[in-house]
Amino acid sequence: MKALQSINVYLIRYKWHLLLGAVFVILSSVFSIYQGVVVRNATNEIARLISSHASIDTGKFIVFGLTLLGLALTSGLFLFFQRQTLIVMSRHIEFDQKNELYAHFQTLDASFYKNHNTGDLMNRISEDVGKVRMYTGPAIMYLINTFATTVIILIFMLSINWQLSLLVFAPLPLLSYAIYKVSDTINKRSTIVQQELSKLTSHAQETFSAVRVIKAYAREEHYTNELEKLNAHYKKQNLKLTLVEAFFQPVMVLMVGISVIATVWYGGHLVIGKTIEMGNITEFIVYVYKLTWPFASLGWVTSLIQRAAASQERINEFMQYKSAIQNTPGVSAPIEGSISFRDVSFTYPDTHIEALKHFNMDIAKGETVGIKGQIGSGKSTLANLITRLYDVSSGQLLIDGVPIQKHDLSALRKSIGYVPQEVFLFSDTIRNNIVFSVDRHYTDEDIYQAAKDAGVYDNIMSFPQGFDTVVGERGVTLSGGQKQRISIARAIISRPRILIFDDCLSAVDVETEELILRNLQTVMKDKTSIIISHRDSALRYADKIIEL
Repeated sequence: MKALQSINVYLIRYKWHLLLGAVFVILSSVFSIYQGVVVRNATNEIARLISSHASIDTGKFIVFGLTLLGLALTSGLFLFFQRQTLIVMSRHIEFDQKNELYAHFQTLDASFYKNHNTGDLMNRISEDVGKVRMYTGPAIMYLINTFATTVIILIFMLSINWQLSLLVFAPLPLLSYAIYKVSDTINKRSTIVQQELSKLTSHAQETFSAVRVIKAYAREEHYTNELEKLNAHYKKQNLKLTLVEAFFQPVMVLMVGISVIATVWYGGHLVIGKTIEMGNITEFIVYVYKLTWPFASLGWVTSLIQRAAASQERINEFMQYKSAIQNTPGVSAPIEGSISFRDVSFTYPDTHIEALKHFNMDIAKGETVGIKGQIGSGKSTLANLITRLYDVSSGQLLIDGVPIQKHDLSALRKSIGYVPQEVFLFSDTIRNNIVFSVDRHYTDEDIYQAAKDAGVYDNIMSFPQGFDTVVGERGVTLSGGQKQRISIARAIISRPRILIFDDCLSAVDVETEELILRNLQTVMKDKTSIIISHRDSALRYADKIIEL
């Protein structure tokens, strides 16, 4: 339960939902349990009529029936209210927790994402938060219900006969333990089933993504056979899970049956001995059935709490993770564009690869610098440092003569137009992909001009929907060159003070490269520009070239 203590802040936030829900649970239990008293009175009346051979008073039994109906409806109404408060509370907590976790993910640095795979991140924000919701909703609701129902019924039972009460209660803890063991086994089997499903889904996803490569190498049969094997494992584990689940209902019915038999047997002796009335037997049987689910749910709730605690521990692990990139702004002046590397060394924290060592470079405001070098020489690292995806290991990186750490991180990045080596397009329209980097409105003319400067306008207009064409996942429906040029349009549309092109012309031919570079001359005028490329032709308009 220690990991779940962090949930208390949400329970306090929604304390009125919790308190009101508890009141509704108690009221629902009271009206439901009181049905036993009505059944007792009706049974005693029947016994009296039989023993005295008196005529039946139909009106009295109509009252009994209407009373039971009224109690059931009232109990059901409060049951609806309890779910509308406690379950709604859990949905609010789930909503808040997902938002806070996602917002925290946005603050974490690049090394964090290199050390954690996407599937794990998705699982924590969906599956783990979902398991915690089962604790803040159903688990809490059934715990309150079990406690309230048990206390109220125990008061009613003990007021009649304490020996019969203990006999009725005796099998119920065994029922809870049996359900707990069955639920625990179900959870373990469910985890295995989920793992097998993840393998199956991952294989299918990879197959769909690489379908063109698979067809090109005629490997369809191999991947079909692999999927059949994974599917067979998945079916096998599902059948094992179904076998365990089949024990759930019989165990519950067995325990309830034992309690009912004990009630009838011992209660019959007490009735013969005139210790209790005949109606008390039917009353106790009603109470047994009222107690069945609360006690059966204890095992299930215990399992929910265990799973929620494990999930919350995984969530807490991420929430406690602090980004190495801290935003501590000290200057408010807008970025002009001069860049200085002073004896900068940098080692990647995740791989411990030394990318730069005692590096010095000055780029004046409005200057265009070309950077070339072999693979792994540190070209992209310079872009990562300027955009402050990483901080330097030693030395200083100055923007406008001020250490980069003193610039507001958001303002810095909004002042930079960055075209990375690996182009990423969202599954959205081309228009929205171009204006993605800005948070203000742009006219169609602005968008068209950015596309023309990037040399992709004619390609876009040749599509049936033009700029409203929806690109596939990661831009799969476009060629490599088209994706690169749309990425360039995205970088230049806001006319940033610093432009960084990281080998963004590698997928275009020499003629298209020349067209783009000529167009970018106007865009790069009076702006600090860094062109990273392994092709000398892409650097011919640079003021100076640095080779790493």
